[in-house]
Amino acid sequence: MTTALWRVATADGPRLARGTVEAGPAELLEDELTLARLLADDGPGLADLTVLPAMGPVTGPAPATARPLAPVDAQPIWAAGVTFQRSREARKEESHGLDFYDHVYDAVRPEIFLKALPGTARGPGQDIGVRRDSTWDVPEPELGVVADASGRAVGYVLGDDVSSRSIEGENPLYLPQAKIYDGSCAIGPCVVPLAEAPPLAEMRISLIVRRAGVTEFEDTVHLARMRRTVDDLLDWLFAACSFPDGGVLLTGTSIVPPEDFTLSDGDEVEIAATGLGSLINGVRLVGAPAGKGAAS
Repeated sequence: MTTALWRVATADGPRLARGTVEAGPAELLEDELTLARLLADDGPGLADLTVLPAMGPVTGPAPATARPLAPVDAQPIWAAGVTFQRSREARKEESHGLDFYDHVYDAVRPEIFLKALPGTARGPGQDIGVRRDSTWDVPEPELGVVADASGRAVGYVLGDDVSSRSIEGENPLYLPQAKIYDGSCAIGPCVVPLAEAPPLAEMRISLIVRRAGVTEFEDTVHLARMRRTVDDLLDWLFAACSFPDGGVLLTGTSIVPPEDFTLSDGDEVEIAATGLGSLINGVRLVGAPAGKGAAS
């Protein structure tokens, strides 16, 4: 069984819980403990509270009705782009062959962008969104790295970098609109400390999209195909930014559905990875139709 840190909804508000990836949250941790406190420079540390038995400040069993939440609190979520060959190809397809994505793939400096502000990421079982003013939308399954305040990787989590390929492909300067909107990011189901996770070279990540109960798209890829290392990406993220509460970085997608696929209202997206469990979310339309957001 793989030990993990969960964040759950209780009658007294969100609480951290210790449990396993396979069985879910089992023990509630002390009331005032947050992920931000764990990741702070002077915090007790993620591994101490999740890996070592009987060492964490446990206050009692997690209620059977405790609903898993996105396992983050004060952490912003950032994302890296074009870190896999498939992502490079997909970006060129949507932008009709523009070669600046080749430069990003081969450059020393990676593409890194803000994906979700603290408190905005969707958790397990919550709906992700696709924009009404977009015509081509895809989930992007990614390995998320949880970093402490010093920029050190301390855990892994699954993430979904939901993206509008039609908006991004229209103009690369539209990237924030293609990447950041209501429901554009999901994360979960739990945080797995690095000491508990399998080696990155042995991990596979998978994506399944179901429509009316039928599998519409499915693929699996080895994460070892990632061009950049986790430490390199974190070094760039922390190069000129401070994260006193820690942060999360999605490391890029290796799975991009083909041009004839787009997410639809009512779909179900499942992302899974070796040793990290699975993240399942429904899909709902968000925002105004095309042109309704234009200034009058």
